[in-house]
Amino acid sequence: MAKATKKQALGRGLSALLSDSAQDINSIKDKDADKLIGNILEIELEAIAVNPFQPRTNFNEEALKELAGSIRELGVIQPITVRKMEGNQFQLVSGERRFRASKLIGLKTIPAYVRIANDQEMLEMALVENIQRKDLDPIEVALSYRQLIEEVKLTQEQLSIRVGKNRSTVTNFLRLLKLDPIIQTGIRDGFLSMGHGRALINIPDTDLQLQVYQKIIKDKLSVRQTEQLVKNVKSGKSLDPAPAVKKEVPEFVKSGIRDMSKYLGHKIEVKVSGKDKGKIVIPFHSEEDFNRIRKLLE
Repeated sequence: MAKATKKQALGRGLSALLSDSAQDINSIKDKDADKLIGNILEIELEAIAVNPFQPRTNFNEEALKELAGSIRELGVIQPITVRKMEGNQFQLVSGERRFRASKLIGLKTIPAYVRIANDQEMLEMALVENIQRKDLDPIEVALSYRQLIEEVKLTQEQLSIRVGKNRSTVTNFLRLLKLDPIIQTGIRDGFLSMGHGRALINIPDTDLQLQVYQKIIKDKLSVRQTEQLVKNVKSGKSLDPAPAVKKEVPEFVKSGIRDMSKYLGHKIEVKVSGKDKGKIVIPFHSEEDFNRIRKLLE
């Protein structure tokens, strides 16, 4: 009983407040609009449609269950936001996780802040509200930015002001959408960070981009290592440089070098550069040692 009382304190029931007159409210100027618009009411979950502009496409089931458990114990502490549609129907503006969690535990109503908005305002409110959240992945944020730019007709400068971010930050997120879809999926699934993605953008060739992506995953490269790898690739170096092949020392050198080492009193190093070609390196450890070797070679 205590839980029910606590939840009802958040908002009056819609049916008790307006009965069927709510069906005719489509503008702030309509009769009884002041009793509906701008108020927090208990609205039936079945009367609320999900938000078609929701930028989040992945909902963690475990996190939803945890939220549902919290709502079962404490009720919906923060009301969702809906907009009034035709009749007694509503559409989510924000709060889809609370909406889904409430349905998960079988609630019939949910406290909701009611407002009126057209599709463009609805889109902007939903996107901006969701962008402010911390649990969107970088690609979801980038897609939301692009949607605001294309559908709300904002410039990058206007968008940066609207979402409270530096323009350079907005630009960096948008650039992620130039990555191959496979790499975008890797970022969304947490295999890569945004830093990895920003480094990969600097490789214009998609095939090469994917090769580097696969190497990052395989070798578990850090962002700094990835940045260096991208620099190497752009400068023409091989993605996986072949290890230097150690040239075989000819037999005539092997036999002769033992005698020379014994004669000079030092282990002589031989570097082979080609067939029957190479260098002899004679070490010395002091001026006296150098002069001794020089006399032996005179």
